[in-house]
Amino acid sequence: MSARRRLGARWRRRRPLRTRLALAAAAAVALVAVGVCVAAFLVIRFKLYQQLDQNLAQSAGLIAQQRHFDNGPGVVTGECRFLGAPACSQIVPADPANDPSKPYLLPVTESTRKVAAGKAGPYYTSLTFQGKPTRMYTTVAGKGDAVQVALRADIAERGVRQAAGLLSAVGGAGVLLSGLGGYWVSRTGLAPVARLTATAERIAATRDARHRIELPPGPPGREDEVTRLAASFNAMLAELEESVTARRRLVADASHELRTPLTALRTNAELLARADRLTDAQRERASGALGRQLREVTGMVNDLIELARDEEPQPLLEEVRLAPLVTHVVDAARGHWPQVPFTLHVTPDAVGASLPGVPARLSRLVTNLLDNAAKFSPSGTPVEVALTPAALTVRDHGPGIAQEDLPYVFDRFYRAEKARALPGSGLGLAMARQIAHAHGAELTAERAPGGGALFRLALGAR
Repeated sequence: MSARRRLGARWRRRRPLRTRLALAAAAAVALVAVGVCVAAFLVIRFKLYQQLDQNLAQSAGLIAQQRHFDNGPGVVTGECRFLGAPACSQIVPADPANDPSKPYLLPVTESTRKVAAGKAGPYYTSLTFQGKPTRMYTTVAGKGDAVQVALRADIAERGVRQAAGLLSAVGGAGVLLSGLGGYWVSRTGLAPVARLTATAERIAATRDARHRIELPPGPPGREDEVTRLAASFNAMLAELEESVTARRRLVADASHELRTPLTALRTNAELLARADRLTDAQRERASGALGRQLREVTGMVNDLIELARDEEPQPLLEEVRLAPLVTHVVDAARGHWPQVPFTLHVTPDAVGASLPGVPARLSRLVTNLLDNAAKFSPSGTPVEVALTPAALTVRDHGPGIAQEDLPYVFDRFYRAEKARALPGSGLGLAMARQIAHAHGAELTAERAPGGGALFRLALGAR
């Protein structure tokens, strides 16, 4: 990188975006304004001199028609008017030996002789005549002669100077207005960015994700890039706020759910500390209760740790065949819930179905669904499990899910009115949905036709 480019890059880094945008917009508009003024000046200058040259050509043609050159070389007219005829004119022979004794009024050069001899074409010349700017035209005027006509160019020169002054003023005003316009464009265009920056700084200072960037009114779908950026930032803030709220709710719910078993643990531990005062039956009962409560707390803590993971570890992912996995989990559930019959139906086209994932996590998902179904199934009523290439369904024939409970079934620690007397922490279904999302599947709950609850795991739904 050259020194100039490094200097330019350093300058850009040290200038705020608003300044750079203002300078870029002002430079672009100023360049256009100056370019238009220069082009207008060139056109005006060309037109003024074109009119003057046309008058000279007409005067030369008039002299040629009147055949003044029959009188021989020399000055034809010596009066030069601004833009009117007759112009200063003279006849010049190709051979200097044929020059008249009286001196020529207009300058005669070698080019003039060549035009007279037919060796060169007509041409225009700008010169100073009698102390005034003059335009001269030289063309052929018969065999062996050339005619020179001249007109003073005062008006053309004055017009060019006036045009230059006027267009310079216009160009200067254009540059000034371009600077103001660039400042306005940068201020207006970057206003959402400034609001975004201020909101981000306020959130960083207050750690409050409830702030939002005010979006300009307008029809949806027609926003500019900066407005879409602000809308995306607002959406990110909403997700952040929801995440923070969910984290706080999880901590609050976990502390609330852990308070009761921890209190019971402390009570039983204090009771066992005075074991010498208890009978054998009391000690055994307290020891059993302590063990159950320890297992309950341990299971809840493990569930919370699992829920804290949003994604599966990539090194553990593998292609998991679903039919053998579901069969194994159903067989394990039959041993854990002997009073509940489990039926499994695997369609022929689902025998070889597989899903990228972690086998242990997928087993935990299906186990949670089966445990939930068995918990609500009356003794002797079946839990129906069906696997197809598109979905895994688990249906029980219990009391079902109340309509008002359906939106909250997968919330952490949520327990319906009918489930509060049953064992469990309210984390199983929340964990099942999180595992499903981590594996690109979608877990939903609905009321089964004829009663009971139906959980559907749509494979590859996301």
